[in-house]
Order: sequence, then C-alpha cells, then structure tokens
Amino acid sequence: MLTAQNTASRTLPPLILHPFTEASGPDKLLQSSRANLILEGLLPPDETGEGELQAMLLDGRMCEIRMLFYVGRDVNRWIEQCLEFIESLPEFEDEDVRPQDLMHLLISNTPREVEAKLAQWGVGDFRAIFSRGLGLHSVFKEAPVRSMLTAQFVRNYYRYADQLFACLKERAAHCDLRALGFTFELYASGEYTRMLEAEWSGSTHGTEASAGL
Repeated sequence: MLTAQNTASRTLPPLILHPFTEASGPDKLLQSSRANLILEGLLPPDETGEGELQAMLLDGRMCEIRMLFYVGRDVNRWIEQCLEFIESLPEFEDEDVRPQDLMHLLISNTPREVEAKLAQWGVGDFRAIFSRGLGLHSVFKEAPVRSMLTAQFVRNYYRYADQLFACLKERAAHCDLRALGFTFELYASGEYTRMLEAEWSGSTHGTEASAGL
C-alpha cells in the first residue's frame, strides 16, 4: 500500500490560469450586479425600465458563464497533465488515480500555498469558481454564446453548474493525493511565462559563461 514516505519530489505540474476577462466584461458585471439589486428591491429604482434591467442582468451572467468556462478548461487541462505525470511514476503503475482525486486536491484539500495565493489575488470563494467552471466545461466544448442558451439557464446558471459538478463527483475520489505527498503550484499565465523567460535567460548566460572559460 502506498504511503507518504519518500514523497518529497511528488510535485505535480503547475495549474496555470489564463486571462479570461473580455474587454467589456468588468462593465457588464458591474451593471448586472446593479440591475439585480434593483430587481430584487435592494436598490431604489431609477429611470431604467425593467426590460433593460433584465437584459443587463443576463449580459452580466453571460460574462460569468464564459469566464467560468475558461477556468474549467484550464483546470481540465491541468487534470489531464497531472494524470499523465502520475501514471509515469513507477509506484503508481497499478494505481487507479481518477480525475476526481485531482478535483478533491484542488477544491477540498487545497495546499495552503495555493489558497494563500488565491487570497492574494482577491479570489474569495475559489471552490465555487473551480467547481462551477468544471461543471460548465463538462457540457460545453466551446465557450457558449448567448444565442445558444435560454434566459432561464443564463439567469440561474450557477444552480445548473453546481449540479453538473455534483454529477462529475459521482465516481467519488478514493486516493488522498495530498496525504501521499503530492502538491502543486498555481500561476497566472503571464507570471509563469515571465518565470520561464527568466530561467531560460539564466541558462543562456550560464552557457555563455561556461563557453568563455
């Protein structure tokens, strides 16, 4: 049986999140939030008609759906990379590590360093973001557009996304990867690119210096 002994080198591939905010996204999200508060009676009404408020609400929700889809795509890519990495380890040759095991590590058993970095980025409920992103990505092959979806789905997409993720988890995780010494790092794509460029630059300079000797 596998144990956590001699697991210091079990570092999984990093989770790299790419930019996913559209140019008009922040404005639409702000307008959607305001429209929702007015429709719920939590802000006083203004000259904006109910139909326009509903449209603003749906526009913002649609931005959220697309943003979560891209998060789900990045997480799914990371899960595939991690499974390939784990399968390459001799001690895991006969182990049935599942995607749900990686989901559990990311969402329910998050390494402290990753959680701290998300907090530094100002990400509040990252568990909902990752789980809903995975749920939406499980049914959409490409980022959806408004004409593909009903108003009911857009308005209440988070309920559907939560249920979709629950379906993904039906084949429950059975391998506690963190207890076995697995960990990973989290990067924004630009941050990771700059880090690689710095490493490559250092390697090049080192090679040049060696050649000069």
